[in-house]
Amino acid sequence: MTPPAGHYQPFVRAGDTVYVSGQVPRLSDGSYEPADVATETALALDNLAAVVRAAGGDQTCVVKVTAYLTDVADFAEFDRAYAAHFGEWKPARTTVVAGLRSVKVEVDAVLHLPSAIGDGE
Repeated sequence: MTPPAGHYQPFVRAGDTVYVSGQVPRLSDGSYEPADVATETALALDNLAAVVRAAGGDQTCVVKVTAYLTDVADFAEFDRAYAAHFGEWKPARTTVVAGLRSVKVEVDAVLHLPSAIGDGE
């Protein structure tokens, strides 16, 4: 999991809910190499999955994703890459066209991750 570039946590837990900060298509060293939307989507979702694992979950804990695209024309390509990542699991999703800086896609998520009995949380 790449450390955040700004003043925020990768995720914050509030009871059984975990909020995952926006993940962009950065490589493990923090660098960014522009690519097509499918490649950027796959990398952003891989980064999201790394944060989900760090929070103690897996993709079935993801209940809501918000995706941000720079161009509405990229939606179909984004949606195919997104579907390939999640497979049969279909969390709720909102897709927003936004003025992202340099990247083509960003994703954040909400997880349902019940606390284990006796884990101190």
